[in-house]
Amino acid sequence: MTLFRAIGLMSGTSMDGVDVALLDTDGEKRLDFGPTGFLPYSEQDRELLRAALAEAARLTDRAARPGAVGAAERLVTERHAEAVEAFLRAESLDPASVDILGFHGQTVLHRPQSRLTVQIGDAPALAERLGVDVAYDFRAADVAAGGEGAPLVPAYHRALVAASGIEGPVAVINIGGVGNVTFVDGDAEPLAFDTGPGNALIDDLMLARTGSPVDRDGATAAEGRVDEAILQSMLLHPYFQKRPPKSLDRNDFSFRVTDELSLRDAAATLTAFTAASLALAFSQTPSAPRRAIVCGGGAHNPTLMRALADRLPCPVATAAEVGWKGDAIEAQAFAFLAVRVLKGLPLTFPGTTGAPAPTKGGEIAAAQRGRRAIGRGSR
Repeated sequence: MTLFRAIGLMSGTSMDGVDVALLDTDGEKRLDFGPTGFLPYSEQDRELLRAALAEAARLTDRAARPGAVGAAERLVTERHAEAVEAFLRAESLDPASVDILGFHGQTVLHRPQSRLTVQIGDAPALAERLGVDVAYDFRAADVAAGGEGAPLVPAYHRALVAASGIEGPVAVINIGGVGNVTFVDGDAEPLAFDTGPGNALIDDLMLARTGSPVDRDGATAAEGRVDEAILQSMLLHPYFQKRPPKSLDRNDFSFRVTDELSLRDAAATLTAFTAASLALAFSQTPSAPRRAIVCGGGAHNPTLMRALADRLPCPVATAAEVGWKGDAIEAQAFAFLAVRVLKGLPLTFPGTTGAPAPTKGGEIAAAQRGRRAIGRGSR
């Protein structure tokens, strides 16, 4: 069995920083976990990323990089390079020992209904700086084929559940800026879709009213009261009646519906909205899962976790409680997907994105260095 050494990188819609993870894998079933790392964005970095999100809403050409979008692309590339360099130093790793980097970049626009998805980040520049080949642009082929282009992580979720020996069916829930779920049942093709807002609305509320972009430990929401009328009105959004596969842009919902509420009640209502939208998702899965495993930033919010335990039709655990590195799962996933790009394996499936067939994707930016045989043998 040939394994490849990959480093996966992820900068998600929460815009908190760059996650890094090392994984030795065959891109199918074998997962040998390595160390992980994180490089946080500064507040100035996040301000530029938010400006890029606002400007990107007007894009019609996925290659265009006007104004703040171009500046943010340079920033994203620089921060990812710094994150990898710091990780290699910390772990005493030689770049020549790494076969491939999985570089998702930063999503600034996702409109699959218009066959448009935009992730910023200069992969050739990253490959040249680091001296390692870079797999990137994971979503475009799926969107071009008529798929949603998201979620991308389900192939890895399936491998992770299998490697962990967890009996299915299992729901793997990721709560970043957007929430999504993967329904895993043995070797069957996974079913996956975005469920609704994750942390994005709560973060946006806190930033607008307090200047801090997070409700730390869900403390503000824990002191508030859910406005049931506003919650029910939010749950009438047509997205929740749409059948999967389906996906969202971070800005498809707004926290402004809670403007008339106190900060505590607004945070409580938006937290309940995330939990309730995830509960609605289980009306669209083949059956109730045996358990739900929550990863991403939402797993660190006790108030949200209590709301999920109250609303979901199965026991709920955090990724850490089942032995996974929950904050690193998406970075691990892009290491896994990068190896699948190398091997020409599909990244997406009809049940995960709605593509008409299992769809290959991704591009590879080759580092300017002497070519070598890649793959690790049977490590």
